[in-house]
Amino acid sequence: MKDTFKHKGLRQQLVNVLKTKGITDANVLSAIGNIPRHLFMDSGFLDHAYQDKAFPIAADQTISQPYTVAFQSELLQVKKGDKILEIGTGSGYQTAVLCELGAKVFSIERQLELFKKTSKFLPKLGYRAKKLIFGDGYKGLADEAPFESIIVTAGAPFVPKPLLSQLKIGGKLVIPVGDDVQIMTMFTRKGQKEFSQEEFGEFRFVPLLEDKN
Repeated sequence: MKDTFKHKGLRQQLVNVLKTKGITDANVLSAIGNIPRHLFMDSGFLDHAYQDKAFPIAADQTISQPYTVAFQSELLQVKKGDKILEIGTGSGYQTAVLCELGAKVFSIERQLELFKKTSKFLPKLGYRAKKLIFGDGYKGLADEAPFESIIVTAGAPFVPKPLLSQLKIGGKLVIPVGDDVQIMTMFTRKGQKEFSQEEFGEFRFVPLLEDKN
């Protein structure tokens, strides 16, 4: 669990790459610059940790490309104390970014192997989510709703209705929608039954699977 000057230097290079790709939110860039991404990957892949690429982790999942993590985080416009639901804990890297931004994070993971690993690992790095849950992300987390934001970190063939219903008025759902290629989509809740929708181009994610626990 070492984080060296070399790692910190590589992170700053990564931050510069993200700036050139259009990420402007200073808090998001600072979070990416602070979090030791190499610790979220197997030690054999240290050389890849600070490249702007997705990378395989356990259970046929991936740790998302830093640009994608930064892009989704920037869309959320996180304020300190925001209650955020994350669908797809995965390696916990996006969870750590949200914690670093001061959010109260509730995160759901459906792969038991990843859930067990990440639940132990995140607190060791000092990132404490409010709750890490093993379960079906399509259902959201009605017990803790409403949320300021909901972020989905896997490709969804459709938008799960429970997630929209668990947003506060004014709250945002950021979700990659589509089968092979996803369109990054943001829904903002304008009223009880009223939502606005914006699209932000194509991304590639591993699929969000339903009822597969």
